[in-house]
Parts: sequence; structure tokens; C-alpha cells
Amino acid sequence: MQNLTFSHMSKAYGDVAALSDVSLSLHSGRVHALMGENGAGKSTLIKLIAGVVKADNIVFQKDGKTFPLEVAQDAHDAGFRFIHQELNIIPQVSVAENILLGSNYPRRFGLAIDWLKLRAKATAALNLLGAIHIDVAAIAADLSAGDKMLIRIAAALVADDNVQADLYVLDEPTAALTDKESEMLFDVINTLKANGAAVLYVSHRLGEVLRICDDVTLLRDGRWISTKPIANTSKDEIIRSMTGRDVKDAYPPPITPVMGQPLVVVDNVKTQTLSDIHFSLKKGEILGVAGLAEAGQSELLNLFMGLERIESGSAQLDGKPFPKDPSQAWLGKIAYIPRERRTQSLMLNASIRSNIVLPHLSSYGALAKLHLERRDALSGADKVGLKYDSLEQPVGQLSGGNQQKVVFARALQANPAVLLLDEPTRGVDVGSKFDIYTLVRALSAQGCVVILTSSDLTEILGMCDRILVLQKGRQTHSLDRGDLSSAELLAHFYA
Repeated sequence: MQNLTFSHMSKAYGDVAALSDVSLSLHSGRVHALMGENGAGKSTLIKLIAGVVKADNIVFQKDGKTFPLEVAQDAHDAGFRFIHQELNIIPQVSVAENILLGSNYPRRFGLAIDWLKLRAKATAALNLLGAIHIDVAAIAADLSAGDKMLIRIAAALVADDNVQADLYVLDEPTAALTDKESEMLFDVINTLKANGAAVLYVSHRLGEVLRICDDVTLLRDGRWISTKPIANTSKDEIIRSMTGRDVKDAYPPPITPVMGQPLVVVDNVKTQTLSDIHFSLKKGEILGVAGLAEAGQSELLNLFMGLERIESGSAQLDGKPFPKDPSQAWLGKIAYIPRERRTQSLMLNASIRSNIVLPHLSSYGALAKLHLERRDALSGADKVGLKYDSLEQPVGQLSGGNQQKVVFARALQANPAVLLLDEPTRGVDVGSKFDIYTLVRALSAQGCVVILTSSDLTEILGMCDRILVLQKGRQTHSLDRGDLSSAELLAHFYA
């Protein structure tokens, strides 16, 4: 039995304490959940353990013996392996090269890369994960989001001939995975436990945590709140400890849609990827779009943004044809929140202000007017409850939940008639989720049409008035929410 202890972990950025005197003990053969709202300090803690951010203070001990933990090499030498939330892959190279990216490539006679051995090691890691459908010779850019996450997980499982892996740190590993892929990961976690490794598991999905974890540590505002065996706590207690307040595991009450003529009418539309798409929406309605992974959910939203060319049928917004490109869509009061905020929504090195006003620059005239941008950015930040130091702060410094709120602030500035949400709460904590749901309900009450895709069926059922089911890009069902259960909705994915 190995005990890994990280004591007195602290990190401040200027006057802002990201982590304050937090200690954490991990044990071999156990899965330890790390939970807290976005901005609670989870990411900072992981970066300190990984040695990628220099701690103001940290003491690392393995079975009572102190070891250095100042740089990434120290973490690797200690047997730590990391699976980060963001998809850090090189899209232009092969799956095998990505999987062994953090390892020394095998070489022939110490010189040329041994490509056969490299691919064999990558294949072995994928086989351990159960992802035998992924071709190690394929280019990573061609993979789905789920498969990209699987190759990052496989990278952490590559055998190292010199260092035994004692700790696996998984940061939101299932955020981009289907239920089937998640089950594959859970099987691997059980194998790692059986082999004596410790696992630190970060997730906002309470059901996963309660199912696969043995212990849980809760952080709030960079401080330690509690550590307990999972058997001695509950879902409600975890939510209360994370947020500091009672948060019901529910959704804001539905709003009665504004009556009148349909605002959106889609009549038997066919595109290169979609077919048989037909529905209408009145002001204030919330439409869910559901189906198996890659069933055409994102493509349906792209239709509104002018990114899907209509081959037959018609689509109208307030009696006018759908826009032909994204700039027309934004000008036409269609706001879009893509599923991958870091790669599709945000300029991470740019300021909060710049990110919020980006699609609306034409409204300021021929020359940028900084005081107007700041006014609008400040108004948007206040509306979404953004936590930040300065409007000129780079967005990349914000937590995941606050990055998502920046994207929502941008959408709200459009005063949208239609709001498109593609997996809007992926990687967002329970408190921020409720804030987002409340924003969506408020827009609905003002007459905004909302179209929402989500792999979380309870989210679809909790937020939507009606649900479209897609199979391979084809609309197969249109369902009233009513008393529909998750199991009944899932059954329609296959019917």
C-alpha cells in the first residue's frame, strides 16, 4: 500500500489566492474524487502536482519520504500520469505519434525511429482501453472528439520501461465521451486500481463520482472544505459543500412559450449531412436535439449559421430565408455557442473584452470605440455573473465555467431572437449549470427561441419543451417532453 501526500499546497497570482494551504492524501488501489465549482482551485491543484506551475508552497511525500516536486520531470519521475480535460493533441500527425508524444519514441540502434515498435506500443495502449476501433496509423485530425479523448487516455496508459505509474490524474475525462466510451474508461480505472495505482478523478458528473470513487475531497474558493469516504456522504451534501448553499438537483421552472405565428419554420430540409428535417418554433420555445454521438446535432445548428447548404426544402426565420454565413447570422440576431469553447469559441490569449464584443464589432462603426466595448463587455459580464479580475484579463486564465460564461455574455449582447446551444454545460460545475439554465429560461421568457443539443438526457428533458431525435443526420422523431423518461427517450435513438 502506497500513500501519496501533498501538503500545504498554495499558489497566488498577485493578490488573488488560487489555492490556500490545501493538503491531499491519495492511496494505492483507491479512486479519489476532487470536486468543487469552477474556480474552486481544482485545475491549479492539478498543475502544481504536475509541476507545470511552480507552487508557492508544496510538500510531497511517498510513504513518508519527501521527494521534490518543482517541475514536470519530477512528476514524471514520481510515476504521475495525467489526462487533462482539454484535447492536447497534434492534429497533423498520426494517432500512434500522439499516443507516444510524452514518451521517448523507440529507436533502431539509437538513431532512426522504430515505427513498427511505436505503432505496437500505441496499439497495446488502445487495446488496454478497449478502443480497438481506432487505427493507430490514422491522422488525429480525422477522429471524432470522443476518439481524440480516447487517444489522450491511451497516452497515459503507455508502458514506461523505466518508471512505474503510481498515480493517474484524470481531469473531466468523460466530458467528450459517449456512454459506451465512458464504460470503457471505467473498466480501465478498475484495472488500474487492481494493479495498485492511485487515481485522482476530477468530474462535475456526480453520478460518475458516486459510482466509481472511493473518497472525495471538496474545494471552495481555493480552500479545503472536507474529505470523506464516498460511502459516508450523499449527492445533496456534496452539492451543498461545493456551492456553500442549497442547490436543488433540478431545473428552473419552464416558461409558457409566447403565442403567435411560428418564428422558425423548417420544411423538409435536406443538406449534404441532414435529411427530412421539419419543425416549427414559436417565440419562447426551447427545442432539444438528441441522438447518438455524431447523429447530426451540431450540423443542425450549423444550418442556422449558414454553414450547411440547403439542397432541397426551405428554412425561414421570421419569414426570411436562413442566413448564408455566420456574419449574416449574427447580424440577424442568431447567437451560437459551440460545444468546444476553447477551439471554436474563444481567443484564449485575448482579453475578456475582446472575446465578448468579437461578433459585434461592426455595431461600433468604422473605428473601434474602446469605451463602448468596455461598457458592453462590463454589462455582459454582470449579466452572466462572471468572476474575473479585469476586463483586459486573458480569457485563458479563467476557469472552464467562467470561460463558458464569457461565451454566453457574447451571445446575450446580440439580444438574440434564436440562441443555439451545443453541449452548453460540458465541463461546467453544478452551480454554474444552474446559472446557465436560469439565463436560458430568462431568454425564453423574453421570446427567444432556444435550440439545445446535449448528451445529458436529463438536461434535455429538464430544459426542453419538445425534442427532435436524429439518426445519422435524419430526423426520425419529434416528441413532446411531457412525462417522457430518460429510458424512453433513449429507446427512440434506436427505433
